Amino acid sequence: MEVIRSQKRTVSNDVVSTPTLPLYLTAPPMEVRLEEFELFAIDRLRVLKGVSDGLARGRNPNEMDDLVETLWKEHMRLSDVSEMINKDIISHFVLRLVYCRSDELKKWFLSMETALFRHRFRLKKIEEQRAIVGEFGLPYKAVIGAELESLKERLGLVARSLGQISSDVENIYYKVPFEEVPDLVAGRRVLLQKGYAFVAGSQLVSLVVTQFRSHLSKALILTNRKWTTTIREREKDRLTPIVEALSTSYLGPDYSQSSEYADISLKDIDQVSKSSFPLCMRHLFEKLREDHHLKHGGRMQLGLFLKGVGLKLDDALAFWREEFTKKVGSERFDKEYAYAIRHNYGKEGKRTDYTPYACSKIITSAPGAGDHHGCPYRHFSEDNLKAALGRMGLSSRGMEDVMDKVRNKHYQLACTLTFEAVYGTSCDTGINHPNQYFEESQKILKSKTPTAPV
Repeated sequence: MEVIRSQKRTVSNDVVSTPTLPLYLTAPPMEVRLEEFELFAIDRLRVLKGVSDGLARGRNPNEMDDLVETLWKEHMRLSDVSEMINKDIISHFVLRLVYCRSDELKKWFLSMETALFRHRFRLKKIEEQRAIVGEFGLPYKAVIGAELESLKERLGLVARSLGQISSDVENIYYKVPFEEVPDLVAGRRVLLQKGYAFVAGSQLVSLVVTQFRSHLSKALILTNRKWTTTIREREKDRLTPIVEALSTSYLGPDYSQSSEYADISLKDIDQVSKSSFPLCMRHLFEKLREDHHLKHGGRMQLGLFLKGVGLKLDDALAFWREEFTKKVGSERFDKEYAYAIRHNYGKEGKRTDYTPYACSKIITSAPGAGDHHGCPYRHFSEDNLKAALGRMGLSSRGMEDVMDKVRNKHYQLACTLTFEAVYGTSCDTGINHPNQYFEESQKILKSKTPTAPV
């Protein structure tokens, strides 16, 4: 797969001969426009992050089928079938580059791609599923004749134990080494005999997913070797910056402009901080009021958040001046801190209009001693986090639900559950940005405020 500049032909000119559910066994011999290299990967990443959120919320297999179908239609569907297949394959191989670069990235990508493949496979008709099994070249043969007859009664018992009312045994079973279908064995959903599992045709997904996961795991190791030895240095001025940024990309609004629900003034800021700030910003705000100072990381995280919720430059300067001059004096504030505030608002230096930090950036930050920025769900001790959640009004049950997500490293979902507990409403999109938390909170609070009669 060769990445080309935009003036050359598009990927749709090279149609890959492949089933509607590709197995990604080898990289395709096609040219890819540079713009599509990134845009296709971002669309697939939206799907994988949606899958991750669905799994973290504990959705059952049928709900996950529906979710995957919806996500795929929303982000990956194209009117031309060949172009859609190309987008599918290109985006997968681009994200292999992105997620091969560390064990943590590999683990996440392997799990999410396997889950995506599982549910896309489940959505196929049985004829298509068997064709995909054939594409993998799996060496399993159907159980037939006397062997099937001798097992019919026991196979029927397994079927009935799984809630299948009919006493008829499925026509097709595959004899498979039991270690190749660990999920079916663990769930007692297959008949075991002499080291073999007898897998029903309706359970083909377990056979295929095991092979898919094994292949992808090995492929990620090989991709990492190519990346570190060849690609990263060769493409340092072109693809490498894109690849290294994608794994932490925030894919939603940048909140560079305040909305009707995000327009605060100095007189409101203390009250609003208690009612609508997410925990990360509430903690920074309280520490600023308490210590009259924040280190650089905290100033950037809180300052850009306040900018995004509508605090004007003059008010921002007055806000930070009021606190910092209690500790460092007016002259030092003007000399060392005021410039950076104006810089964040695009009024100094390169005049870049900086945007507030998304959750992905905050979670991956590395606060040191004396720092207060970062994500509390990741960086707080368990006792400190529980105390902070208690101050936000979470019940014991709500707090334990949040802590369960924290222990499993689902930090954004932990924040989402906090939002749902505080405001008594669901947030199906999940919290992906502190300014999103603020705006959604303000919508809820303002909708509950009675309007005065005209």
